[in-house]
Amino acid sequence: MATAPLLKVIRHCDTLLRTAEVNDWDRAHNGLQVENDGRVTRIAAAVDASLATVKLAIAANADLLLVHHGLFWSDTLPWTGKRRELQRQLIEGNLAIYSSHLPLDLHPKLGNNAHLAAALGFKKLKPFFFEKGQHIGLQSTAKLSRNELLARLTRATGFQATLLPGGAAQCRRIGIVTGGAGAELRKAAAEGVDTFITGEGPHWTFALAEELGLNVLYGGHYATETFGVKALATHLAREFRVPWTFLDHPTGL
Repeated sequence: MATAPLLKVIRHCDTLLRTAEVNDWDRAHNGLQVENDGRVTRIAAAVDASLATVKLAIAANADLLLVHHGLFWSDTLPWTGKRRELQRQLIEGNLAIYSSHLPLDLHPKLGNNAHLAAALGFKKLKPFFFEKGQHIGLQSTAKLSRNELLARLTRATGFQATLLPGGAAQCRRIGIVTGGAGAELRKAAAEGVDTFITGEGPHWTFALAEELGLNVLYGGHYATETFGVKALATHLAREFRVPWTFLDHPTGL
């Protein structure tokens, strides 16, 4: 059975993803969030770190869980009830957790945005959506109907995407920011796109999309962010010659 040192895998991830350089929200806590006994023999990948995905990872005999959304977005104290159960599972299951949020979103080869753009058939990509001192999304020019784009997005993610038809029927300049950027339609429109693809957004964005003359497509927060952890796990499996598995635990959002 192939074995890789945990800290060597983590250093590789941090270098590859530029973890220390990419600005993010404070609670993202990118990098190694939980240690194990120091070895990696099987990797699991999931969008979210939770009690459910931790149990799935342990059942899959993984000792490293890669996630996009880590453990610390919400309050983590006190460690009682389900939180105590989570702690017990992590220790008894000898499971390490590595989380990468914006560093994985914006990575040019492994990132959620890069892989979604490729799945949609877009080429000649340019930076888009300046946030926290860097561009975190991508944009492309195309000539296709918004209905065709809706169909492509649904096929790419396996999730029935939602269209807010605020703009022209023909899409020409399309921006992508996976996840939950729906509340930022003004920012997207200000950067010159006529169509904006993201994961989810509030109800009031329907009226705002009409006001801005912007087509908006919601492909699902979860569904648009499965790409990065899969790509990272695939890369690590090749680099360190250990097997990996994807843990599908969809939120429906």
